[in-house]
Amino acid sequence: MGSLISPQMYYPVYINLCLFLVLFTLLHTRVLSINDNKNLAFINVSGYILLISLILYIGQRPISMAFGDMMNYIVTFDGYRYGAEIPKVNDYGWHLFMKTLATIVTPHTFFTIVCFIYIFPMYKISKSLFDKYWYYSFILFVVSFSFWTYSVNGMRNGAATSIFLWGLCYRKNKVVMALFFLWATVFHKTLYLPIFAFILTYFYNNPKVLFKGWLFCIPASLILGGIFISLFASLGFGGDDRLSGYLTSQAEAGTFASTGFRWDFLFYSSFPIFAGWYFIYKKQFKDPFYFQLLNTYLICNGFWVLVIRANYSNRFAYLSWFMMSLVIIYPFLKQRFFKNQHFIIGLVMLVYFSFTYFMYYLYWG
Repeated sequence: MGSLISPQMYYPVYINLCLFLVLFTLLHTRVLSINDNKNLAFINVSGYILLISLILYIGQRPISMAFGDMMNYIVTFDGYRYGAEIPKVNDYGWHLFMKTLATIVTPHTFFTIVCFIYIFPMYKISKSLFDKYWYYSFILFVVSFSFWTYSVNGMRNGAATSIFLWGLCYRKNKVVMALFFLWATVFHKTLYLPIFAFILTYFYNNPKVLFKGWLFCIPASLILGGIFISLFASLGFGGDDRLSGYLTSQAEAGTFASTGFRWDFLFYSSFPIFAGWYFIYKKQFKDPFYFQLLNTYLICNGFWVLVIRANYSNRFAYLSWFMMSLVIIYPFLKQRFFKNQHFIIGLVMLVYFSFTYFMYYLYWG
């Protein structure tokens, strides 16, 4: 597949195919009811084609600097393939995973397996929560602003957050869920934050206070942002000096790094918060697990807001952004609120994807 498409064209091909799929889905939401057999056939066939195609398209991509940190991964993988020992590292589980695969598979197979670990849990949790309507949740994951970056660049971080989602599928079996959470942390220590936030919701699960807490983080960051950056950098996550470096280091040329107070990304982060507020307080939506998802998002995103001025703060933004689409779509697929709800789902999908599309073509393109 890499021989057919140049590395520089991989993202434009992906995002424009997403545009076509979003518009085609919008058309279906306009002319068919959500339970129409034709619609159910369309979303299931399209969903499984999308799932398999994405794993192969991204996993079998050519090895190129166009995909950011991919070259660093391949250097480490090749080292293990030729007998290198695992160095003293914090994320030992990830390196053990790489070293094991390096002895039995090719680099492209390795990247495909990582891609499967990244994408399959998005399908799994969508199917687990929404059954025959899983496609709407899954496609929102796929068209998210951060989806592509963490599929080809920050692969380890992306895989770890998806393993967290996978664990949520087994929330009724705490032992299995805990094993998935442990797997996530040995891949990437930053997952301690969403795991801690989610566990906290078992003891306090009222969104009202956390809504106010998130709002408070904005002026706190504006006034005391530097103090929070220094504080969290000194604390670190599980003793990982690299995470402190994300907060204190200078951004490299050409990288996506936050410089200054990013009002655009704060606006983007507010999408699920507004959705949660609207459905809970305006539509009286009561669902304990939804409260847990929303509160986990509020805690993790509030942390990011406090360090928003730091270079590479996007690394921490993703600790909430990976849940964004799920928080937005959940009420729509659990309860009927509107007369034309199927069409509204299509419009929400279009608006949500528009941020991703226009950020590429207008902001960066």
